[in-house]
Amino acid sequence: MKTYILIIISLVCLNTIYSQSNEINLLQSIHSNSNLENVNGLNVEVSKKNSVAVLKEKDLEKRKYSWFAIPVSSLVKQLETSKNIEATIKNTSKHSLSIMLWVVADKGWNAVGNTVEIKPNETKIVSCAIRATFPDGTPRLNPSNIQQVQLMLMKAKEGSTFKLQKLIANGTVSKFKRNKQRLVVPNMELCNPKPGKRVAYKLDKNSNLYAVLYLPKNFKHNKKYPVIVEFPGNIYYTNTVYSTGRPEQCVIGYGMAKGENAIWVSMPFVDYKKDEIAVSGWGNPDDTADYTVKIVNEIAEKFGGDKNNLILTGFSRGAIACGYIGLRNDTIAGLWKGIHACQHYDGDGWGGSEMDDAIERLKRFKGESFFETDNAKGDEPKNMLSNATVKTTFVNSGLSAHACDMFLDNRPSTLDLRKWFKNLVSK
Repeated sequence: MKTYILIIISLVCLNTIYSQSNEINLLQSIHSNSNLENVNGLNVEVSKKNSVAVLKEKDLEKRKYSWFAIPVSSLVKQLETSKNIEATIKNTSKHSLSIMLWVVADKGWNAVGNTVEIKPNETKIVSCAIRATFPDGTPRLNPSNIQQVQLMLMKAKEGSTFKLQKLIANGTVSKFKRNKQRLVVPNMELCNPKPGKRVAYKLDKNSNLYAVLYLPKNFKHNKKYPVIVEFPGNIYYTNTVYSTGRPEQCVIGYGMAKGENAIWVSMPFVDYKKDEIAVSGWGNPDDTADYTVKIVNEIAEKFGGDKNNLILTGFSRGAIACGYIGLRNDTIAGLWKGIHACQHYDGDGWGGSEMDDAIERLKRFKGESFFETDNAKGDEPKNMLSNATVKTTFVNSGLSAHACDMFLDNRPSTLDLRKWFKNLVSK
């Protein structure tokens, strides 16, 4: 049986800004289902006559997240000085709904979100503060990069319906000023590898699997470059975390080398039989390890990747993967000169990564040293690494959030990481 979610979108005053000078109608470009973006697991039908969007989805209750997005990039100049984005939503179903509103930019982890719990027949407003910051004051997004407003359903039940009655930007603030020292990670493009570009890179053009390859700005053929290999975090959405689970969202490698003098490749977790990227979990761990080795070998052969200077890094799930995948067997473990993990570590119990097995995997590491960001709490990682006599540096970023933004600025922990990387690949 198909599951139906009925969303009625008010299309009043589509081509005008609301009468209040500081309110912007963000539905003004929505005329049909073709105007929506980033639809996950949903077939969307927008009825012009009745202003109705019917969202159909198979196996809805098996999905943790389902979503669609409304593009707003054409209004970005106005959003640069807007304070909030808010949605008025009425739950027209028999079930309580958990709905997340996201304001999503196009760079790295740039997003702000908020969640609303709506009872049957209840109407609520959910609002996102565009200028929201991490606890240390670092902006969560640059308003100049806002691309879409995303509505996300959390474990919705069959027959769930709601009305999006209003979607606006309101309030006025001064124009955003970006810290000029802050790095801007290139977006992934669908083109051939070029210096300064991040591109989807496939070993097999007929496969759905891809890594994301970045050649440094100063790249030249017939020259050797260190290679930073990075695993992404798991798909995960809360009010403070926006993680797609896909390799294009990685940022650590760019922050580590500042986009220069090193090749950077962001890896997927894969399952060969399914021919798909696993945004959640490990995919097939052995397949992921094999795919990583093949990507590294091809980068070395085609782009001058230096196999004597291979650095592995990862965030969250990716941090655990540094050991769980990166030290899975002697072949892949023998690649790495150094390993950097951020906010999690192999052996912390997630996804079957148990400490006893992590200790055995660590014995396969034959490189120089480890670097750990925001893993200093507790004794487990320190004891494991010290008992294995692995030289390790521990730092605290101070970001105080489950995110990677600390690697894009010049805070002390990031400067230490860059120094560690430079010294390591210079040996």
